[in-house]
Amino acid sequence: MGFAAVAICAAVGAGLYLRSEYEKEQLNSERTVLESAKIKTDRTIVFLSDLHEHRFGDGNERLLAAVDKVAPDLVLVGGDMIISKGKADTAAALELMEKLAGRYPVYCGNGNHENRLLWERKVYGEAYEAYVRSLKKLGIKILDSRTEWYGEDIAVTGIDLEKGAYQKFRPDRLTEEEMEQKVGKASKERFQILLCHSPLYFSSCRSWGADLTLSGHFHGGTIRLPYLGGVMTPQYQFFLPYCAGEFQSDGKHMIVSRGLGTHSINIRLNNKPQVVVVDLKRK
Repeated sequence: MGFAAVAICAAVGAGLYLRSEYEKEQLNSERTVLESAKIKTDRTIVFLSDLHEHRFGDGNERLLAAVDKVAPDLVLVGGDMIISKGKADTAAALELMEKLAGRYPVYCGNGNHENRLLWERKVYGEAYEAYVRSLKKLGIKILDSRTEWYGEDIAVTGIDLEKGAYQKFRPDRLTEEEMEQKVGKASKERFQILLCHSPLYFSSCRSWGADLTLSGHFHGGTIRLPYLGGVMTPQYQFFLPYCAGEFQSDGKHMIVSRGLGTHSINIRLNNKPQVVVVDLKRK
């Protein structure tokens, strides 16, 4: 390869790196409106996922401002707000949660990084319990394979997926029956929201009875290409349709967040961090 070609490659690489660094700080709030006969009172929900200890300004002030601009009735958190990689990094997540909990009801589910604290106790000790205690002191509802009701018409369930759900290349299956064993039956009378960190299981989630499944985990596919979508998931699946966006089947919905931070692959191209806003309307 000649000098000119090397110089061109270096310039392109530098340009992509700078673009990625820019995009990682650009928050997008994106809104979805859902109507349901189960909804008795119109409400607005903010869904946050995959912060991975990132800070948008001091104290996450820009992320808080984005949430405050929406002024939601409820904030739902889909997991991977922390980093567990040899040690449990929770400072930025707890700082954000404290500020959110002082303004809004907050319900918090787990992702693989929170659950890894339990899977690998020899590494992390009692870090999970310490993290949960801190959240509960703030008044945050912890949805570790359990359900909380909100108002007269909403049920919010979080499911802790097993380790095999996150393995590379060939994740484990998850059946409706296995879900029911973990979290019980879905609510039929209330609008049932399910926090399921991986979007791979939308079919089982809707069969279980989730009116709305909220997921993340795939970081939008890292790099998004026109018409093709996300290039690669953290589990090395390529051009998977469920990397980000809104999906509907059999009258049930799933929204997959592009997430807020990055982790193992610290790249974002055409893939800005996302604050998901859901307006639930009476039908």
